[in-house]
Amino acid sequence: MIRLLDISNSILFWYYLATNIAYLFMLIIALKTSAMHQHRLESHRLDWIKDSPMAPPVTIISPAHNEESSIRVAVHNLLQLDYPELEIIVVNDGSEDRTLEEIREEFRLRPVRTVYVPEAKSALVRGLYRSDVDPRLLVIDKDAGGSKADAVNAGLNAATSPYVCIVDADSVLERDALLRIMVPILADPKRVVAVSGIIRVLNGSEIEGGNLRRVRLPRKSIEVIQVVEYLRAFLIGREAWGQGNMLTIISGAFGVFRTDLVRAVGGYRSHAIGEDFDLVARLHRHLLEKRADYEIRFVPDPMCWTEVPSDLQSLGRQRARWQNGLMDVLWPNRDMLFRPRYGRIGCIALPYLWLFELFAPVVEIVGIATITLAACLGVLSREFCLQFLLFGFAFATVISMGAVLLEEITYKRYNDWQDVARLISYCFFEHFPYRQMHMMWRLQGLWQYLRGDRAWKPLKRKGLASAQIP
Repeated sequence: MIRLLDISNSILFWYYLATNIAYLFMLIIALKTSAMHQHRLESHRLDWIKDSPMAPPVTIISPAHNEESSIRVAVHNLLQLDYPELEIIVVNDGSEDRTLEEIREEFRLRPVRTVYVPEAKSALVRGLYRSDVDPRLLVIDKDAGGSKADAVNAGLNAATSPYVCIVDADSVLERDALLRIMVPILADPKRVVAVSGIIRVLNGSEIEGGNLRRVRLPRKSIEVIQVVEYLRAFLIGREAWGQGNMLTIISGAFGVFRTDLVRAVGGYRSHAIGEDFDLVARLHRHLLEKRADYEIRFVPDPMCWTEVPSDLQSLGRQRARWQNGLMDVLWPNRDMLFRPRYGRIGCIALPYLWLFELFAPVVEIVGIATITLAACLGVLSREFCLQFLLFGFAFATVISMGAVLLEEITYKRYNDWQDVARLISYCFFEHFPYRQMHMMWRLQGLWQYLRGDRAWKPLKRKGLASAQIP
């Protein structure tokens, strides 16, 4: 029994050590690439792109389900983006509230007859509407498909541009965000097939007229911890993976794709739980099997601000769904593991996700249980406790602090020193007790997948209107 406890504790120690070393390595890459990105961006004149007739048209697809409190602000935000040729498609996905009525009243919609070819699978489309206020706005009204993927497919079927940009209806883009995210595509249109932008936490910030007026940290602790979490995930994790052309996820809140490639893989898998991860995995598979020379890039400063859960129940549902979606993608694509034809995706990126993302809640929960049992039996050594605290807590906290400092040095979105101090202080709480709650939610997501639970459980949200200044 004691021997088994020692083995389990050793596995947990080395697991934590490997995880933190991987993040340290990614932090070093992020520090270097962020500086390089800033230098490259200075060489591109965004005003020139804004006024250039050579910039490729972009269709923004924004799925909306029960978004009556956010939809007016969200659509105004999209229509005010700086880009030379833009089409906005809002998909009303069977909303049971006044989402469609809010858009109709604000933008004076009228029914239109247009060619709609359902190449990508989606629920029945009931009607299409064009705005008399701004003809760039097209609204699709459809039956509820039960997933965001189904709604995006309806927008994809109506898109007329060579590139599509997927934006959540509860998100706000900075005015030049689309110009910035298109820079890698304009620099290398033959190789760059998709680009991910960075997602930031909107809660606590101020919105006026559809535009972000002032960035502030939220007041609630559960929201501030998510700010730290997002900074580490995007500024460190996705920055590093993108640099190695091994990015496996483009957030569903803000990403650009080549339209023909999305259609070539059949659009989004309509019943996918993690539709954003699933699409990128299928794009990698499609392009690698064709031996294509391509890149999927990450750009760290086209800002998309999105509302995050503000209560534990909603946050738990979201994280369980994310873990459910992770398993829903990794298991069907397990044949890509360690196969040379799938390159770095099959040999590095996917194995990392299996080991350090999918199995993480199982390893950590079992490890914590064995540590507790060893302590109760009086066989937990002081040496192990010191090593565990150093590598399992202190090291991870330093990584999170590195993400916060990287944001402050490079992008400086949080200009109030009190906000920066709060962020750094919350780095200590992220790994205890928040991490342990997070692991339980992820474990719940795995259990949901194993028992076949694919239901999309709604989250409690305030809506963008709550942040709007009168």
